[in-house]
Amino acid sequence: MERGPNIVADRVRVVIAEDSVLLREGLTRLLTDRGHEVVAGVGDAEALIKSVRELADEGAPPDVVVADVRMPPTHTDEGVRAAVRLRRDHPGLGVLVLSQYVEEQYATELLAGNSRGVGYLLKDRVAEVREFVDAVVRVAQGGTALDPEVVAQLLGRSRKQDVLAGLTPREREVLGLMAEGRTNSAIARQLVVSDGAVEKHVSNIFLKLGLSPSDGDHRRVLAVLTYLNS
Repeated sequence: MERGPNIVADRVRVVIAEDSVLLREGLTRLLTDRGHEVVAGVGDAEALIKSVRELADEGAPPDVVVADVRMPPTHTDEGVRAAVRLRRDHPGLGVLVLSQYVEEQYATELLAGNSRGVGYLLKDRVAEVREFVDAVVRVAQGGTALDPEVVAQLLGRSRKQDVLAGLTPREREVLGLMAEGRTNSAIARQLVVSDGAVEKHVSNIFLKLGLSPSDGDHRRVLAVLTYLNS
C-alpha cells in the first residue's frame, strides 16, 4: 500500500510541555504535519509528569518529551527539573528541552550521567523546521541533539583547555559538530570534505582526548561530553 503524505517510517509519539498556547499549538502542527503523533500537550511541569506517568501506566508511553526549560508557576527551572525527573523515572524516554537562551547550568544538569536520548535546543532553532523535527526524531531514537551555541559554551568553559588546546582548529570544529549529534556523513557534508577525512579527524580527536572511539553516534557524543564535564 502506498504511504500517505503524512505517514513516516520513523513516526514518533510526542508529549509537548509549553505554557505558551500559541507555541504549543505551533509545535504540534509542525510535528503532526510531518506524520508524527502528539499524544499530549500541557502547560506546566506537574501536568507533564502526570501525563507521561498516565500514558506509561496505560502501556502507551511517549517516545519523547519536548519541554520548555521555564514553566509555571515561577518560570525558572520547572521544565528542566521535570525533564531530569522523567529521565530518572522513565529511562527509555527521550527528552528535548527548549530554552530562550543558553543556560549552561541546566544543560549540564540535563546531560549529567547518561546523554542517550537527550537534547537541548534554543527556541530560535524551531524556526529551522526540518532541523527541529530531525532533532525530535533523533532524541526519540536514543540520539543526541545539542544546539551549536550550547556546544560552544561547553567547549569554551571546559576545565580541560590544556588538552583541547592540543586539537587543531579543524578537529575542534569536528568535535563541536559531533557534540551536536551529527554523524560523520553529516559532518562531511557540512564541512565539504570526504567521509574519510572526517573519520581521520574523529580518530585523532579520540586519540588526543584519551578516549576509545565506539560505534553509535550517541555513544561518542556521550564520551566527549562526559570528558568535557568531568
